[in-house]
Amino acid sequence: MAAYLLDHAAALRFAAFTGVLAVMALWEAMAPRRVQVHGRLARWPGNLGVVLVDTLAVRLLIPTSLAAFAAYVAAQGWGLFHLLAVPGVLAVAGSILLLDLAIYAQHVAFHAVPVFWRLHRMHHSDLEFDVTTGVRFHPVEILLSVLIKMAVIALLGAAPVAVLLFEILLNGTAMFNHSNAALPLWLDRLVRAVVVTPDMHRIHHSVVRSETDSNYGFNLSVWDRLFGTYRREPEAGQLGLTIGISQFRDHKELRLDRMLTQPFREG
Repeated sequence: MAAYLLDHAAALRFAAFTGVLAVMALWEAMAPRRVQVHGRLARWPGNLGVVLVDTLAVRLLIPTSLAAFAAYVAAQGWGLFHLLAVPGVLAVAGSILLLDLAIYAQHVAFHAVPVFWRLHRMHHSDLEFDVTTGVRFHPVEILLSVLIKMAVIALLGAAPVAVLLFEILLNGTAMFNHSNAALPLWLDRLVRAVVVTPDMHRIHHSVVRSETDSNYGFNLSVWDRLFGTYRREPEAGQLGLTIGISQFRDHKELRLDRMLTQPFREG
C-alpha cells in the first residue's frame, strides 16, 4: 500500500487538491457562512495565479518532492525514528503529528519575526476569507516552508508515506478551514475539538492584531489549546469581524503583481 501511494504521489496530491477545492467551492456557494463584498471574480485570479507561481518556483529551485527526500533520508538511516528503531505504524503516526507541530511553530514564527511577517502578511491581506485564501502564499514563504519541512524530516527520519499523507492532509485541511462554508454551531464545536474549523481559523484573519496572533493551527486544534494561543470567538462576532490587514485594503492589492511585490512595500 505504501509503495503504491509513493509511486502515484504526484497524481494523488493533484487529485486531492482539485477535489477538495471543488467540494469547498461548491459548499461555499450553496451554504456561505458570511456575505462577501469582494467577489470571486475580483479575488480568485490572483489567489489561484499565485498557486501556479508557487508551483513553478518550487519545481525550479527544489527539484525533489518531500516524500522523495524522506525516502533518501530513510536510505541514509538519518533521524530520530531510525536511531530509535521506532516501529513502522508508530513512525508514521509520530511523523504526521510532529510535522503538524512543526507547521504550527513555523506559523507562530512567521508572525513574530518581522522579516518573515513581511512575507506571510500577503496571506492575510486577502479582503475576504474563502477556500482560495488557503492557497494564497507568497512564493518565497512557500520555498522557506519547504526547506523547514525538509529539515524536520531529516531530524525525525520521517517515514516517506507519512510525509506524503501529511502533505495531502495539510493541503486539504488548509482549504477546508479557510473556507466560507457554513457549519452548524453544534457541529463546529464537535469538529473543533480535533480539527481546525473555518470559524476557528477565520479569527486568525481578523484585522485586529490580537486576534490575528491567535489560532495558528492549520490542521489539529490541540496546539493552540496546548500553547495558549486559542481564541474561541472574535470580539465582533463571526459575522462582524473585518478580514485582512490595515495597510493593504485597496482593491488593487488583489492583483497578482501587487501580491508578489507586497513584501517589498509598506502599502
